[in-house]
Amino acid sequence: MRISVIGHFGTGLNLLNGQTIKTKIVTEELERRFGLDEVLKIDTHGGFKTLLCAPFKALSALKNSKNVIIFPAHNGVRVYAPLLAFLKRFFKERKIHYVVIGGWLPQFLQNKKYLSKSLKKFDGIYVETNTMKAALERQGFSNVYVMPNCKKLHIVSEEELVYNIAEPYKLCTFSRVMQEKGIEDAVKSVISVNEQLGRTVYTLDIYGPVDQNQTEWFDKLQNSFPEYIKYKGVIESSKSVEVLKDYFALLFPTHYYTEGIPGTVIDAYAAGVPVISSKWESFSDLIDDGITGIGYSFDNTDELTKLLLCMAEQPQIILNLKRACIAKAEKFTPETVVDILVR
Repeated sequence: MRISVIGHFGTGLNLLNGQTIKTKIVTEELERRFGLDEVLKIDTHGGFKTLLCAPFKALSALKNSKNVIIFPAHNGVRVYAPLLAFLKRFFKERKIHYVVIGGWLPQFLQNKKYLSKSLKKFDGIYVETNTMKAALERQGFSNVYVMPNCKKLHIVSEEELVYNIAEPYKLCTFSRVMQEKGIEDAVKSVISVNEQLGRTVYTLDIYGPVDQNQTEWFDKLQNSFPEYIKYKGVIESSKSVEVLKDYFALLFPTHYYTEGIPGTVIDAYAAGVPVISSKWESFSDLIDDGITGIGYSFDNTDELTKLLLCMAEQPQIILNLKRACIAKAEKFTPETVVDILVR
């Protein structure tokens, strides 16, 4: 075969985490280009038990294809990178590639010389941002390419953009529901603005799966919701644009400084919805400040509140960004992004 993909597919399950979604999207685009018979999928779902089978999976991939592509997270890269780097000695004509999900790899590799040595033997490491590429090159890597996150979405046309928006302005979050994504910041800021102005200027809808380890925290947070804040559950990725297009703005108050290219922002762009976001490390790789969204200082809820107060007085600032959002969305389609890997 031309390609073996080792990744978290979650076969038979409807998993909506970023790792699974990106693995599936890139693989489906490879299948579309080269044909189903040219792509072998090897599922790593199953946690520690599956990692025990890693040597057999890696050997099978190298034996049966010319190119091996891996999509591991923290635990997986510790296992698969050294394995493939070692086995490549016996399969010198094979190429191995690592498509990185998120922005954590440069920090993760600090003080991990053995793992770095293995990854430097790969034919390509594909990171989501220029920030990550520069950080890895400072660590001595010369095989790093920028390949942004991508999503297969219907991008609305200019005629479909929704400008007929009035108070209360609809805001939303569209990510995993967990403290690290800043969900509580969004809640506090919306409540603060409405209380300061003495009316319901904003509503807030929260979408996404609740982190299994944080259900108690979110239950407690939900008990504090006024009527204008609601949890709306999980939306299928194929319906994200349809759901988002009527919103005033998407809030992305992440506490993850090493975010890569979050899929939720791409969803918003495709729907023509500007993003109000904290400035994480790679913010400028995805958001053009004042053009496709507006940023505020990282982990600064007071600044988010001030920004929402400003937008309440001048909503046209947000509405003027909508056209640029759909233009930006074109850069994150699978067809555009996977070209980098195919080359």
